[in-house]
Amino acid sequence: MITKSKTESKQGMLENVMRQFDHAADIINLNSNIRKILSITNNELLIHFPVKMDNGDVEVFTGYRVQHNNALGPYKGGLRYHPTVDIDAAKALAMWMTWKTSLAGLPYGGAKGGIQIDPSKYSTAELERITRRFTYALGDNIGPEHDIPAPDINTNSQTMAWIVDTYMSTKSPAERSKNQHVVTGKPLGSGGSEGRDRATGYGVFLNIKYWAEKKKVDLKNKRFIVQGFGNVGYWTAHFLEKEGAKLVGVQDAYGSITNSDGIEVSKLYQYMQDNKGSIVGYSLAQVVEKDHFFELDCDICIPAALGNQITAENAAKIKAFLIAEGANGPTDVEGEEILLKNGVGIIPDILCNSGGVIGSYFEWLQNRNGELWQLEEVLAKLEKKMKEVFEKVYETAENRDGDMRTAAYIIAIERIEKAYVQRGIFP
Repeated sequence: MITKSKTESKQGMLENVMRQFDHAADIINLNSNIRKILSITNNELLIHFPVKMDNGDVEVFTGYRVQHNNALGPYKGGLRYHPTVDIDAAKALAMWMTWKTSLAGLPYGGAKGGIQIDPSKYSTAELERITRRFTYALGDNIGPEHDIPAPDINTNSQTMAWIVDTYMSTKSPAERSKNQHVVTGKPLGSGGSEGRDRATGYGVFLNIKYWAEKKKVDLKNKRFIVQGFGNVGYWTAHFLEKEGAKLVGVQDAYGSITNSDGIEVSKLYQYMQDNKGSIVGYSLAQVVEKDHFFELDCDICIPAALGNQITAENAAKIKAFLIAEGANGPTDVEGEEILLKNGVGIIPDILCNSGGVIGSYFEWLQNRNGELWQLEEVLAKLEKKMKEVFEKVYETAENRDGDMRTAAYIIAIERIEKAYVQRGIFP
C-alpha cells in the first residue's frame, strides 16, 4: 500500500468520483442541464463548535455535512470521525451515496459528513459530549424525512444512540417518538434493526458469491485478504469463511499480518477486541510490510477501509482475480485501468457495499411503521434486494461490453435523470 498525504488522498477522492460520473454521463449522453445539477452538491455545511473536555479545557471541533442530491428522496449517508474528514472528502462521499441509493432503487438521495478528529485521543465521555454538541449544532439540517445519518468509519451504534437521544430531546414531548428514525444503525434497544450490524459485510459477501456463480468459480478454499477489520471487514470475512474460503491476510490502521495456512476469523476478532481494537501482535500470523499488503498471494482482495488505497503504484502487483470494494472509493481511476487491463474483476463500491444502506432503509421503514422484523426476515429481504441489483448491473455490463462500475453508474444516473425529466426543474 502506498501512503499518500491527506490532501492528495482527499482531492483524489473527489476527482475520482467526478471522473467516474463524467465517464458514465458521456456514454449515456446525459441531458446537459441535469448534468450541471448532478455535478454539484445541494448544500455544504461547515460547523465549528466548542466542547468541554474532561480536564475542564474547551476544544473547538470542526464538523461537516454535505447534502449532494435529494431528487429521489431524503438525503442519506454516514458520519465518520477521522482526521481526513474535510469538505472535499464529504463531497466525494456524498456523491457516491447518491449513486449508491439510486442504484439500489431506494427512495433516498446522498449525503455524508463527520468530524475532523482522531477519536482514539478522547475518552468515551468526551466523545459523547462531542457527538451531542455536533448533533445540536446540526439542528434541523438533519431529520427523519430530510437527512438521515448512519454510522461510518470510527462511529457505531452507540454514536447513533447519542445522536437520536439529543435530536429527540430538542422536540416537544408529543413529537419525540415520531423522530426515532432520524438516524439508522442504532442499538436494538433504541430502535435499531436486527441484522443492521452485519448488513454491509453480508452484502459484500453476497456480491462475491453472485460474481463467483456467474464465473463458475467455487469459493471453497479460495484465499482472500481484507484491508480493514472493522464492522465491514469482519462480517465479510465471517461469511466467506462459512462458505469455505480462507482468510490469508489482514491489514488495519496499526499493522498487517498474513498466514498462508489461514487465519481463523473468530479468533482474530476476539484477539482484536482484547487488544484495543488492533490486530498487531497476533501470534498465529506473520507480520507483513504495510506497503506490500496488496501484493499477498490471494484470489480475492477486499479493501474495506479508506479511499484511494489501490492506485497506479500498486495495482499491477495485485495477484487477486477479484477486487470486492467494501470501502467507498478504495480504487482510483488509474489503478482501475491497470486492474481491468490485467483481467481482474472489480465489484464496484456503489454495488458491493450497498448492503449497509439497504439495511438502513429497512430500519428506517420499521421505525416509520412501528414494526419489528426478525433477523431471518431482514437477511432474506437484503439477499433478495442485493440479487436484483447485482443481476441488473452484471447484465448491463455484459450488454454494453463494459465494466461493472460503468454499468452501475449508468443505472444510477439514468434513474435520477428520469425523475428530473418527469418532474421538471422548479420554477
